[in-house]
Amino acid sequence: SFAVQAQQRVPLTLAEAEDKALESEPGHAALIARAAALQETAVVAGQLPDPTMRVGLANYPLGSGSFSTEGMTQAQLGFRQSFPSGKSRAFSTEKYESLAREMNENAAARSRNVLGNVRHAWLETYYWQQARDIVNESRPFFIDLAEVSRSLYSVGRKTQQDVLRAELELSRLDDRLIEIDRQHAQAVAALSQWIGADARRPVATKLPMWDEAPPLEALHDNLSSHPMLLAADAEVVARQAGVHVAEERKKPGWAIDLGYGYREGDLANGDPRSDFVSLSVTMDLPFFRKNRQDRSLSAALSERSAAEYEKGELLRRLSSQLDAEYAHWQEISRRVALYETSILGLSGDQANAALLAYQSEAGDFADVMRGYIDDLNTRLDHVRLKVERAQSYAVLANLGGLPR
Repeated sequence: SFAVQAQQRVPLTLAEAEDKALESEPGHAALIARAAALQETAVVAGQLPDPTMRVGLANYPLGSGSFSTEGMTQAQLGFRQSFPSGKSRAFSTEKYESLAREMNENAAARSRNVLGNVRHAWLETYYWQQARDIVNESRPFFIDLAEVSRSLYSVGRKTQQDVLRAELELSRLDDRLIEIDRQHAQAVAALSQWIGADARRPVATKLPMWDEAPPLEALHDNLSSHPMLLAADAEVVARQAGVHVAEERKKPGWAIDLGYGYREGDLANGDPRSDFVSLSVTMDLPFFRKNRQDRSLSAALSERSAAEYEKGELLRRLSSQLDAEYAHWQEISRRVALYETSILGLSGDQANAALLAYQSEAGDFADVMRGYIDDLNTRLDHVRLKVERAQSYAVLANLGGLPR
């Protein structure tokens, strides 16, 4: 039990969360299983139909006699082997192999999406954990301000309004902590969808080093190898194979029959009756193609066109999403830099200046409270911007295929 408790206190890094989410993800496993099923179906589609066997009794006299009375009475054994039209078996195999590749690529896309989701959830948990720490660190100072205001009020140097304002802001800070705990619990619940009970561990206090991103042109070059687009390519190939199958079915299928007829009895000259061997070929006659083969081909062509249109729409959507996310990442990066070079320092200086002015009775207590609340909000905004920049980078990594 002590080992379990110690493990629960070990910080959860982002890399560990990613590994746990990917190692046993059921959605990915389901797609892999579907791909395996389609691969087996591809093998089946390329095989000849099973031969059929026929056993019978022919020309047996009903009125009188026995098996040897009539010369044409036979015990028959026959075999029939069918051959599908043209190269339909080869194209059917190609179709199912392409569908299997589509499922495998969908599984790879699923892994990317899972990686993006667990990163987003981990970063959200990180933010609310950091927000709680920042507010808890600031709370003692607000308590001190409330004590100072009460002390100055007791000696008649300040008004009761300052005391009430300090106590009000302290209560608001406690209310903010309650809201932060609620948001943190929701973030942990979202993370637990991907990694289970490990989501309840505290997350590491360091963000991944995702401060730089490749140029947009390089990301667009990698976009063409995105698993979703590769899956769309495989579907187009599968639909084209379906067109070939429909075209081959315009050709006649055929079958070969081989039969053996056994006879008993003797001929008039005393020789035994000869057995019979028969061989025949059966061929389809596709005379009525208008509402069968022609419409099947038309349907296959429409399915291929639909797959091509969907691929084009997917490429446009992913490309547009990549452009928008890259612009978003650049904007957040500029804002983070502005906070770190200017806003954070100015916010702290303004709060300290307000406090010094209040202590020298040259300022208002409301300005002190406003300054320190603004400084608290500024630090929270800074952490939120860094988290949003990391979340934006995770989206770019998904679309541009960036390594972990």
